Amino acid sequence: MSLYSFGLDPVSCHAWNKDRTQIAISPNNTEVHIYQKSGKEWTKIHELTQHSGRITGIDWAPISNRIVTCASDRNAYVWTLKDRVWKPTLVLLRINRAATCVKWSPLENKFALGSGARIISVCYFEKENDWWLSKHIKKPIRSTVLSLDWHPNNILLAAGSSDFQCRVFSGYIKDIEEKPGPTAWGSKMPFGEMLLEQGDDGGWVHSVCFSPSGNSLAWVSHSSTILVTDAANKKTVTQLKTEYLPLLAVLYLNETEIVAAGHDCCPYQFSYTGPGSLKYIGKIDLPKQNSKVNMSAMQHFRNLDKRATTENENTDLETLHQNSISQLCIVEGDRSKVTKFSSVGLDGDMVIWDFKH
Repeated sequence: MSLYSFGLDPVSCHAWNKDRTQIAISPNNTEVHIYQKSGKEWTKIHELTQHSGRITGIDWAPISNRIVTCASDRNAYVWTLKDRVWKPTLVLLRINRAATCVKWSPLENKFALGSGARIISVCYFEKENDWWLSKHIKKPIRSTVLSLDWHPNNILLAAGSSDFQCRVFSGYIKDIEEKPGPTAWGSKMPFGEMLLEQGDDGGWVHSVCFSPSGNSLAWVSHSSTILVTDAANKKTVTQLKTEYLPLLAVLYLNETEIVAAGHDCCPYQFSYTGPGSLKYIGKIDLPKQNSKVNMSAMQHFRNLDKRATTENENTDLETLHQNSISQLCIVEGDRSKVTKFSSVGLDGDMVIWDFKH
């Protein structure tokens, strides 16, 4: 595993390019910074500065090399690289509240965007008018959409929201794609059709993630709970209440292994092998070794003045991240066998974790 700091500002979201040599991050402000890896260091090569509100979501399409960003200014932009300059194209979202999250579909012909307007906007490019249009999924969402994830079939869309519900909708747009075949989630798939609605015992759904096959869906809520629903087994929901602080991000590493992270500042591994069998495996972190050092007379009096104590107390956490983890991303391997994944946190750090299957 490796750790890199992008400064003191919290990193609210990040996304990788196809070969993982560049990373786009937002330091919790109106800008997106793109860094290039050179040796062991990361060098800033671009700044995307079109937004006027805080960036809330970034996603980088690997094949078409397009970046989509959304922000609290109620706008989204699709960025394309022309002559070494990222050019923005405004998306017609038609929302009256902040955008909260954004995700490219697997085939990159559309993307989904969640917002505080209780709407999911499914956006696609219309060649005739040369712009990005959006279609809205409204019912029965009753509060802000906090997280999104696409099914591998490019049609189904999972959404977690602050009304404590996790839902699966159809994101089928007949203008740009062929009629989809039946799945384990359902066979009727007109646009906006709801195929699943599952509630929690009282927690915002912070993150959702489909399994590599698309047959199961995991989500984490603010009640320190991780849940998995299995479409192949009558959409049975398995719930595991953890003893940890709330989890903010969840990611499948293969069909049975799940990693989740949040306010405890380190990733936790879980295993799901079928309905009723969701187990906690352990913590994926190396505890820091705190070494005692001899204190100088100046440090002695400085501590006395600052803390009203002579002891040199170390306030660092024993985890690599020193604040909450906000997002997890795949770095190496495909969705069916992830060997490396990254985490970013409110401490301004990015950590790449190794995972052995």
